[in-house]
Amino acid sequence: MSNPVFSRSDVFGEPRRTGAAGARRGGTATYPNQTPAYGTPPQAGQYGQYGGQQPMDASDLDAMYQSPSATTADTKRMTYDDVIIKTGGLLALLVVVAAATWTLVPPAMLSTVMWIGLIGGLVLGLVNAFKKNPSPALIVAYTVFEGAFLGAISLVYSQLAQGAVPQAVIGTASVFAVSLFLFKSGKVRVTPKFTRWLMFALLGYALFSLVNFVLLMTGVLDDFGMRSGPLGVIIGLVAVGLAAASLIVDFDSIKRGVEAGVPAKMAWAAAFGLLVTLIWLYLELLRLVTIISSFGSD
Repeated sequence: MSNPVFSRSDVFGEPRRTGAAGARRGGTATYPNQTPAYGTPPQAGQYGQYGGQQPMDASDLDAMYQSPSATTADTKRMTYDDVIIKTGGLLALLVVVAAATWTLVPPAMLSTVMWIGLIGGLVLGLVNAFKKNPSPALIVAYTVFEGAFLGAISLVYSQLAQGAVPQAVIGTASVFAVSLFLFKSGKVRVTPKFTRWLMFALLGYALFSLVNFVLLMTGVLDDFGMRSGPLGVIIGLVAVGLAAASLIVDFDSIKRGVEAGVPAKMAWAAAFGLLVTLIWLYLELLRLVTIISSFGSD
């Protein structure tokens, strides 16, 4: 998987625990402390004399039959609604912090706030990505740091290119919608070959970005470095395409998690994973719009 939030998780993606082999053959993998999925045959020791429970009589069976079916809330499993609500909440917090940074931070402090947000977001992003059990507090803290960083850097880009921020926001929403449509319609299918291609492409892009960053920090190059001019536009479009492909893989990971009946708390990890990809996509579009606008100012 491309997103470490999902690829390193034991519950998103391909089952890797007890019962995984059966799941690959069409069965259902189970996770610790998880209620078996509907239709799963009872295991030895689960019911009756093997489990130490008394056999049910006719009245007990009738009461069970008349009772309402258990919902995902009753079984403590993750649902799409859980992911949507948590993702929406994190995005709202991100926008509020970014707007506050944009309007309240003095110009003299803008660079400091941007670096604090960048470093804090990077550290907390790595911590959250490698945690097996999601921490809502750490995910919220990550969102706050990223909001401060995005607010500061968006203000900088808006001074370089008028209208860059609203264009990047609209572009992010559009790419998200198109990626979701392609995934839901089945026009783009997440296969092992697709994920391997994406992984190698992301590694290559990360290496290029690192080299470009070092050249900029050391003063060897200026402006956007190797991303200046027409080449920068091409690289920017490739980066946006990679981010869109990453979103599709994220959607597939969430779908696997819901179908496998993962614990409800994993909705926080899913929301965090989507937020990471969306922030990356927004930054790529913000840079791309600014590079394109620089052609008219030359």
